[in-house]
Amino acid sequence: MCGWTKIRFANRLTKLCIVRAGGAGSTGLGLTMRFVTGLLAAVLLIAGVGASHAVVRIADDRGGRIGTYVDKYQSLRSSGETVVIDGLCASACTIVLGAVPHDRICVTPNAMLGFHAAWDIGGNGRAVTNREATRMLYAMYPTNIRRWISKRGGLRPQMIFLRGHQLAGMYRPCYMDAHAAAR
Repeated sequence: MCGWTKIRFANRLTKLCIVRAGGAGSTGLGLTMRFVTGLLAAVLLIAGVGASHAVVRIADDRGGRIGTYVDKYQSLRSSGETVVIDGLCASACTIVLGAVPHDRICVTPNAMLGFHAAWDIGGNGRAVTNREATRMLYAMYPTNIRRWISKRGGLRPQMIFLRGHQLAGMYRPCYMDAHAAAR
């Protein structure tokens, strides 16, 4: 009987089939399943056997500080993980489109991207457009996204949304499975 377990090493998620023999948690050799799992992970790591990549699911992300998202997505880029956009990804969240390779991003029918100009809090406590940050943000986007934004008047204080057939025409479709972890 196969007991599936997931382990993470080298920023990769791998599924291992642990064959259970003897009593609960025993391999019949007096070794615990935890030890066997650790041993197999070490062997796979040393042997350099490729592991399946984890999936990162983005949904209901309203954004935040640009610098935080740049750091987060650069780490995601180097991890090799696939990004599934399955809901709202707005504001700084959309930096993922420029940070993660196009072939590692897919969208579900629920996906919706929201774009607007970058802003700071002004002296009077109100939002003031930060033109330099807006230019930087715009430059991060892939060409097809920049073209779409430009056709709608550019990045401005009001949010514009990309979804449905237009979005599906720019990114490959994906379907959610049990392996996606919300971020």
